[in-house]
Amino acid sequence: MINSEVNKKSLKDNYLEASKDIKFRRLVKTIKATDDEAMKYTSSLEETVKELNNCSTCDGLVYCKNRLEGYVFYPEKDKYQIKFSYAPCKYQKEMLKKQQERDTREKDIINASFSDIDITDKKRVKVIKWLKNFYDKYDKNEEFKGLYLHGNFGCGKTYLISALFNELSKKRISTEIVYFPELLRDIKSDFDTFGDRIEYLENVDLLLIDDIGAEKVTEWSRDEILGTILQKRMNNYKTTFFTSNLNMEELERHLRINSYSDDEIKARRIIERVKQLTEDMELISENKRK
Repeated sequence: MINSEVNKKSLKDNYLEASKDIKFRRLVKTIKATDDEAMKYTSSLEETVKELNNCSTCDGLVYCKNRLEGYVFYPEKDKYQIKFSYAPCKYQKEMLKKQQERDTREKDIINASFSDIDITDKKRVKVIKWLKNFYDKYDKNEEFKGLYLHGNFGCGKTYLISALFNELSKKRISTEIVYFPELLRDIKSDFDTFGDRIEYLENVDLLLIDDIGAEKVTEWSRDEILGTILQKRMNNYKTTFFTSNLNMEELERHLRINSYSDDEIKARRIIERVKQLTEDMELISENKRK
């Protein structure tokens, strides 16, 4: 009986000490717990407060200080007790959402075909005609310009070019689609395959560099990766396609890291390669990802 009283007093003392923190009190109020209910979980609630404090100054998943990266140890009160689980933070939610979008996007790309293209949208007619003409005339032994297709988010740019690639792959033409920001991350994480990966992208018959302009620009990504691939494809007369939310002028500004003249020249050099490799076309249409 004495030990029970001692333990109860210790729990209360710990709880009163923790309650001096306004964030601790706010958490208890948020989950609608009484003092008696919350008192049994003081240390766990303090851990939640600590992790929420970490989140308040966090700039991204790579900087996460919590026990489980991207998650917060968070309480929920039911009728009988307080239960703790791991809830995703805003950065983790964003990453999970993007992963889900990528999975859906990849499935759409794999199954894209001319027969499934929506031809009722008049805004897409010009692009569809261009792709059909390319399909009819393309010969991998001759030099053909690709397409720099830019426009609003979700209007089907990638799907349209993927449909073309899928149709041409039936003729034993090698094709590759790379989501540019992801390509850069993959190369950074696996330098052992760097040379082989770049060589393949330099020589595949048809290459789509998808969502250029969405990446974080560095001299390495611009000059060593993008610039090298484009130059080799020009030299090898390989057809290259691009999709982007940016037009050419906006892409050039995006590729400038600073305002120095030599940096502007390097950005301009990339744009000139893109122009030599492609025809420029805009697609502004309904967001089909809504």
